[in-house]
Amino acid sequence: MAVEALTDSQLFESKQGGDITFMDMVDEQEPLGESQIQKLFAGSAVLLTGGTGFLGKLVVEKLLRSCPDLKKIFLLARPKKNKDITKRLQEQFDDVLYDRLRKERPDFISKISIVEGDMGQPELGMCAEDRAKIMNEVDVIFHGAATVRFDEPLKTAVEINVRGTREMFKLARGCTKLKAFVHISTAYSNCPQTSIDEKFYDSPLPGEKLIDLVETMDEQTINNITPGLLGNFPNTYAYTKAVAENIVLEYSKGLPVALFRPAIVIGTAKEPVAGWIDNVYGPTGVVVGAAVGLLHVLNCNPKVKADLVPGDMVVSAAIAAAWRTARDYPTTCNHEDAPPADLPPPVYNYVSSEQKPLTWERFMKYNEVYGFQVPTVQAIYYYVFMLTASKPLYAFYCFMMHWIPAYIVDAIAVLIGKKPMLRKTYAKITKFSEVMAYFATREWKFDNSNTQRLFAEMCPADKKMFDFDMSALDWNDYFYSYIRGVRVYLLKDPVNTVPAGLTKHNRLRFLHYTFCTILGLLFLRILWAVFSMIVGF
Repeated sequence: MAVEALTDSQLFESKQGGDITFMDMVDEQEPLGESQIQKLFAGSAVLLTGGTGFLGKLVVEKLLRSCPDLKKIFLLARPKKNKDITKRLQEQFDDVLYDRLRKERPDFISKISIVEGDMGQPELGMCAEDRAKIMNEVDVIFHGAATVRFDEPLKTAVEINVRGTREMFKLARGCTKLKAFVHISTAYSNCPQTSIDEKFYDSPLPGEKLIDLVETMDEQTINNITPGLLGNFPNTYAYTKAVAENIVLEYSKGLPVALFRPAIVIGTAKEPVAGWIDNVYGPTGVVVGAAVGLLHVLNCNPKVKADLVPGDMVVSAAIAAAWRTARDYPTTCNHEDAPPADLPPPVYNYVSSEQKPLTWERFMKYNEVYGFQVPTVQAIYYYVFMLTASKPLYAFYCFMMHWIPAYIVDAIAVLIGKKPMLRKTYAKITKFSEVMAYFATREWKFDNSNTQRLFAEMCPADKKMFDFDMSALDWNDYFYSYIRGVRVYLLKDPVNTVPAGLTKHNRLRFLHYTFCTILGLLFLRILWAVFSMIVGF
């Protein structure tokens, strides 16, 4: 499918002026007919890992709001420094993300049960009492917990992403009422491949062998051999997600399991809030960095496809995968009716490149068009941003636009008694950019036939309530809300600061062009002096 191309005037035609309104954020219309997905979750208990992460928060909200007869959600969570689980989750549910849920299901909090555990620990760090409760009550499992740090030490990444997955399957095998287990992987788990089908691929190393390796070797040795283990994989995240799929294949035998692979997840498209996002991972980090005037160049091929998928649609697809798994794999207490042991679980690649392709160039164009409408008051420099597929050119631009200004500003800071910070900031930005470059300079061909069939098999009510049809998504409308969501939810700029943001944007633009003019004149003066010197000889 050809990538859609719109002129700047067409981009502006969609929506003019205003900002995010309540009606712009939610869809109040109720679907007609009986929902098969609601029937599955009626009276059911769900176990969710990763419930405090971006996707996990959306899963909790969607299930509680759209499946009112859901019995309970068990959230596996671990305490953090100086903050226990209850406190963390209370803060989570105070988010605007749950405003609509509070309005429609005021007692939703009574359906949430917190289970203390740790994905990186043997047996998930759960006590015997909690394990027994889970095994006796849980009907559906969504396993989404993972460390998403691309530079995570291999030992930690294996303990959480690989061994944690194995521990989840051991727990699932003891669940007497299990109807569906959805393992959330990533579309890039097999990124050394250029064409990725909805199937299991050979693991770079058997899961059990990798677990044994990190459990028996000291961390320094593991760090030393990590580059050799990774091979063609760009980072420990993709590598361990690939090995985790091997664990899924080996441990899912006789269980109702689905493997779900979303592409790069970004802010919500429609529900419960359009444009909601709470992290600066991946492309959103690029948008934030460019918007505040810190990031000016990215090593990226503008013409390759950016496989981006809205968070709310990802969640709906995962929930639908659970429904189809439960429908196709009826189980009894000892799983006698489960599929044959040698039949691998179905795989769902959830991507945008097949039905709604978008290039990185167009991605940035959308953000520029709508970003200039609502510039942030937190900008420290005028928006100047470019994409280049050339590494030498990228290095040159970084030197000129990142490092020279960083050293100048930090030197001034030292002279006036302030703490220098810009060089450290650009060190982090450079590291982030290098991670992004792998995915922004390559293109993959994904098969998503299973995902398309999944949507086609849903009843009309479920297609409306759990919509994940990428072919119906309008990127123009999406980015109108996305860029405003980035401003409101990440940069914490309320809509009433838009006039101030426009004023600051215009001032920064004047200063930028004034500075460029002065530099240009100085450069010409130097050239003239050199020319005069040569002529004088």
